Amino acid sequence: MTDFSTYQSPFSWRYGSREMRSIWSEEHKRRLWRLIWVALAEVQSGYGLVRPEQVADLRAHATEINLPRALEIEVELQHDLMAEVHTFAEQAVIGGGIIHFGATSMDVEDNADALRLREGLDLILASLRRLLHNLGMLIIKYASTPLIAFTHLQPAEPSTLGYRLAQYAQDLLFDYENLLTVRAQIKGKGFKGAVGTGASYAELLGAGEVENFENQLSSRLDLPFYPVATQTYPRKQDYTVLSALAGLGQSLYKLAFDLRLLQSPPIGELSEPFGSKQVGSSAMPFKRNPIRAEKIDSLGRYLAQLPRIAWDNAAHSLLERTLDDSANRRTILPEAFLAADEMLKTARSILSGLRVDERAMARNLATYGPFAATERVLMATVKAGASRQVMHEIIREQAMTAWESIRSGQENPLAKNISQDPAVLKFLSEAQVQELMNYNAHLGDAPKRASQMGARLLLEMKGE
Repeated sequence: MTDFSTYQSPFSWRYGSREMRSIWSEEHKRRLWRLIWVALAEVQSGYGLVRPEQVADLRAHATEINLPRALEIEVELQHDLMAEVHTFAEQAVIGGGIIHFGATSMDVEDNADALRLREGLDLILASLRRLLHNLGMLIIKYASTPLIAFTHLQPAEPSTLGYRLAQYAQDLLFDYENLLTVRAQIKGKGFKGAVGTGASYAELLGAGEVENFENQLSSRLDLPFYPVATQTYPRKQDYTVLSALAGLGQSLYKLAFDLRLLQSPPIGELSEPFGSKQVGSSAMPFKRNPIRAEKIDSLGRYLAQLPRIAWDNAAHSLLERTLDDSANRRTILPEAFLAADEMLKTARSILSGLRVDERAMARNLATYGPFAATERVLMATVKAGASRQVMHEIIREQAMTAWESIRSGQENPLAKNISQDPAVLKFLSEAQVQELMNYNAHLGDAPKRASQMGARLLLEMKGE
């Protein structure tokens, strides 16, 4: 039960999944520390440095995390890892004396962090696959559903809803592939001692055995190690991981921001789900605020800042290591993952219940679509022998008249007016103009491209 009588981070209970919070929990971290200590003892046993019964004793007590006792010891020692060593040793009375033999703190902590980075990325990737699958279904469903596209936040030319959604999917697919690459490159520090030279292990094993010793540990932990390290793994790894998460956040941010615009009643084409009992405003009972999309954007702004801190940690890790990264890494690593996790979860909830108002799309297209079709009329009249400059001015004047009609609340008269303009009819028949002004035919190959993107997503994200 969360203790709300003291400060709690919103990531402790409000944002992020239970699974992601578990990965970044204090208990799981210490469980990984113990897993690493057991692996270290197992390999050392093969060299005759520790007895088999000591290893067995450590293994038997490896999951008995006792945080209250560890925190009690830490008050005196002022060192969280050594407090855990003492707690573990109290439980494992036979093997306790050889815990952490030959190691420095970061041989344990940094390898544990690398394992947590991988676990966190696995959760993010699984969630992103589900989101892309959901997007793929929507793209295929609406591949040919026309709407008016906007540039500069102004009505432009027709497109389709599926093609618009495919833009978001393309960005998210890039993020997915980037995160896969980053996940595959995660490495631990290995077991290289206080400054990365492996000197302590060379003293125990002989310099010629250090590489084989480390290879055995890499195999047991199923974790590749950096060939070169200082006291820590390169902090550039944290920056790379957080940058990839921030890149994902940027894609989700744009999707959510666009949805907020499209949910505004003057456009009204898309909206996020709104529960039957949901309250939009404490003061205005009629409000249907896009709170899910706004939460995505709020968390996205925060996530975008975290790589900067990781950049500083990497740049300021002077010589073989300083400790000025330690405190903020306790925050930036878990919260980057939890923010991305919550953003993905929220985006999936939006897409699974996305409300599409095809009547609003048709209304907006009927209002603004005729303007886009004028380009076709201009090209056709010039091809038939008209002066481009003269015809451009005629069409421009008709467009300005149509804009005034729209502003006064009338339907767009542009198609009718141009098809009856004497200057245009000198080069084209009324039927030809009306056909050219059919803006629904001005979609290019957007439906085909959208369908291809949707099919790709359903194929590649199958089973998620």
